[in-house]
Amino acid sequence: MRIGVSSYSFSQAIGDGRMTMLDVIPMAKEMGYEGVEIVKTVSDEEMRALAPKLFEQSKEYDMPIIAYMVGADFLLKGVDEQVEELKKEIEIAAILGTRRMRHDATGGKDKDGNEVSWEDALPILAEGYFRVTEYAAGIGIKTMIENHGYFAQDAYRVKQLVETVNHKNFGWLVDIGNFMCADETPAESVKIAANYAVHVHAKDFHTKKKGEYVPQFGWFPTRSGNALRGSLVGHGDVNVPECLAILKNAGYDGWLSVEFEGIEDCLVALRKNLEVLRGLV
Repeated sequence: MRIGVSSYSFSQAIGDGRMTMLDVIPMAKEMGYEGVEIVKTVSDEEMRALAPKLFEQSKEYDMPIIAYMVGADFLLKGVDEQVEELKKEIEIAAILGTRRMRHDATGGKDKDGNEVSWEDALPILAEGYFRVTEYAAGIGIKTMIENHGYFAQDAYRVKQLVETVNHKNFGWLVDIGNFMCADETPAESVKIAANYAVHVHAKDFHTKKKGEYVPQFGWFPTRSGNALRGSLVGHGDVNVPECLAILKNAGYDGWLSVEFEGIEDCLVALRKNLEVLRGLV
């Protein structure tokens, strides 16, 4: 496995003014990462202007852009509108020079704010993902769903969606930490996900059980009311070595991308995360 890093991991430094998005690739290279994942955090117009600059940087620093990450919501916007928007994102992914794009599924509510059951949502999401990946296949870009966003987060649901889409150009971005947001044990969920993996996020969390004292800063709730806080890889409650072993035994040999969400200084944490992952890989 090759170790990359998500631009999202630098959010803290970008937010406080120490960095801009155009500092991510040079910084990641200096730290020793082998590739960079770009998460869209700006408007469509700004992203189209930024994409060729990032592509040129990736060539200058010999740092491939390993994936492009964008939002989406097929229930909120409707399949037709969302598919057309995602086609434009695929065009941006092509400008970036990447061959992987992850987009979201839904938050689980329709345009009127009504909650939609998984059973009712599944055929809508599957149609959306199929149409997007069909278009992307013609451009040479594989599309992915990540287990995140609460609604499409647990292993059973994501597996069902991947199998329903049933397209060779579509796969699973397996985030080993995010299963905890749906109150699952990461290693057990990775066993379900491993055979569908086309990209992997290395992530770890500290956890507190429902009813325990939870400080206000840095923590967020799981689906059932437990609490999580991002940690350095290997410092939290995710059994990272076991998750990586499961993926390796399933034949996964792709990118392992660090997505750091902790409260520690991100520039310090990302160096430590790389040291840990190098040892594990």
